[in-house]
Amino acid sequence: MSGSESAIEVKVPDIGDFDEVSVIEVLVKPGDTIKAEQSLITVESDKASMEIPSPQAGVIVEVRIKLGDKVKQGTLLLTLKAGAAAVAPADAPSPQPSSASG
Repeated sequence: MSGSESAIEVKVPDIGDFDEVSVIEVLVKPGDTIKAEQSLITVESDKASMEIPSPQAGVIVEVRIKLGDKVKQGTLLLTLKAGAAAVAPADAPSPQPSSASG
């Protein structure tokens, strides 16, 4: 069943009247599993700072920006592997039944 996962390029959305904004925080790293609308980076203009959310859930493949970078609308921030069922159930630490009888 290969081919169901696709890489999505996450770009800076419309950020208003600003030409360029500075990246002041990178909140994710490659390998992170994220949810839709989760904050990816924080950018700052002369007047305000704002978080850029993820357009959808997935796994971070590559982060293309770093702290201090200047970005504008359309700048490629990162690539995301969408549709990845990489979220493992956290409450199943070991699949073996514990038989501690002696």
